[in-house]
Amino acid sequence: MKISYPKLIFAVVMILYFLSIAYAPMNGSFLDIVDLPIHETGHLLFRPFGQFLMVAGGSLFQIIMPAVFVGYFVWHQKYYSAGIVLLWVGQSIINVYVYAADAVVMQLVLTSGMTGSEGSFHDWNYLLTETGLINSTKAVASLIRMAGTLTMIAAGVVAVYYSIYPQDETDFRND
Repeated sequence: MKISYPKLIFAVVMILYFLSIAYAPMNGSFLDIVDLPIHETGHLLFRPFGQFLMVAGGSLFQIIMPAVFVGYFVWHQKYYSAGIVLLWVGQSIINVYVYAADAVVMQLVLTSGMTGSEGSFHDWNYLLTETGLINSTKAVASLIRMAGTLTMIAAGVVAVYYSIYPQDETDFRND
């Protein structure tokens, strides 16, 4: 066993940071400014599939996009890197939670510069209304938050494991 201390230290710092996002999601994170344009691109990409999927496409794509990078690293058997990027997937799910949790009160400032209650279109109000789940907003949002938190925990386990048991024992920088 050859522990990669730089990887381990980086993983622990990232895990603590990302779990702080899960603990206090309304505080936001630096990745929110990355998630937003990806979210908006998702609306465009899913537009050909109808109104509902176009609206859902924002939240879907902001989770799919970092998951693609995780897939890339898994494909290339770079499991430590996959674990680190999986933290971003978890953060993105938590970001979706924040939006979903706002579906009834609609107080988040949206890309229009207004809140949903001021007349701006609110994705999650629409999605939960269309599916008949608007009265279950708290439950839906809680499930999303749990999924994001569990994703971060799984990512942390993977990253720490591959810090302790690196794939390439000769050079930890290959990852």
